[in-house]
Amino acid sequence: MSHTFEIEKTCPHTSARAGLITTAHGVVPTPAFMPVGSQATVKALTPDDVRDVGAKILLSNAYHLYLRPGVEVIEKMGGLHRFMGWDGPILTDSGGYQVFSLATLRRVGDEGVRFRSHIDGSEHFLTPEDAVRVQERLGSDIIMALDECPPHDAEISRVREATGRTHLWAERCLKAHRREDQALYGIVQGGMFPELRRQSAVHLTSLDFPGYAIGGLSLGEPKNVMLAMVEETVSCLPGDKPRYLMGVGSPEDLVENVSRGVDLFDSALPTRTARNGALFAATGRLNIRNAGYKGLDQPVDPGCDCYTCQRFSVAYLNHLFKSKELLAYRLATIHNLRFIMRLMERMRQSIIRGSFGEFQRAFLASYRTTDEEVRLAQKQQWLARSVRVDDESDGPEDPGVVA
Repeated sequence: MSHTFEIEKTCPHTSARAGLITTAHGVVPTPAFMPVGSQATVKALTPDDVRDVGAKILLSNAYHLYLRPGVEVIEKMGGLHRFMGWDGPILTDSGGYQVFSLATLRRVGDEGVRFRSHIDGSEHFLTPEDAVRVQERLGSDIIMALDECPPHDAEISRVREATGRTHLWAERCLKAHRREDQALYGIVQGGMFPELRRQSAVHLTSLDFPGYAIGGLSLGEPKNVMLAMVEETVSCLPGDKPRYLMGVGSPEDLVENVSRGVDLFDSALPTRTARNGALFAATGRLNIRNAGYKGLDQPVDPGCDCYTCQRFSVAYLNHLFKSKELLAYRLATIHNLRFIMRLMERMRQSIIRGSFGEFQRAFLASYRTTDEEVRLAQKQQWLARSVRVDDESDGPEDPGVVA
């Protein structure tokens, strides 16, 4: 078995833990963040750029790659690692999120999902067995079971139905899985209902997956609800398996959920906000297009060791964005991803040193977070757009920028 998980240290005052996920293509120190490369690329960056910011594992999306360029093309090229020029671990999502985000283009039943492609309108039918088969052919290191992700505001009857279907599909995915060099993770659903979250976690852990994802969160619900659902879920997951919170990537959320025992994260937020000119700094996000940065001769974040901060001024980045130069997107993306990777590294080090609680308090006290009402409104705008396009699109600018 090429997938193992070892816990190196736990925090005595929180549920935070530092560990190592071993895969066929390398070891991932946890807690870890996965940059999103849905289309077999992290937007605006080369694989060397991604490696240089400190990423150890990437996420790609089996649904998108199935539609374009097609599994046959990637398989013929030697698999996903060789196709995209990345020799480290890769996790592929099964397409379950697209069941949610492309709601106007699909029909769901117990047998599977009938999709209408958002690219050309062609019709496709995806079963749990198909989802596993596609990911096995791609050759990723960690693959995900097909799940159904209901909207955050769905009624309990609708969520109960989706959760039951997720369990049925998980069992079928396990039976279909053949490759021993890949780890298949199950996905816990249950919406915003604590009892359904617990039931889902208990059912999936009885199936003995090598790792567990927490799905269906960060989809427009208030943050306190999201954190409560994570706590409910984690309390029912085994301590010796990796825990992966899907779709969460804002700095404050990463800190809060590491403290609750989550090991692995992914989100397009750091890269998407970078392309919109919202850059992470120690005190919060700043809008690099702001006129006040036009002549400012200092890095985005004086404490950052990324290529962008070591080489260029805020004034230069302001100029690139105002001029709509393509270099703006690369430099901003490098910075935002390095900020997140440094944050994960600092959390890991503080867990190992036994000082995570102090780190958490200091970070949350100094980092200005997004106004909740503005954040939820912007999230709904972006989700409405993602129903028509794809989940890594340049939707409305993420809120929370500091002037």
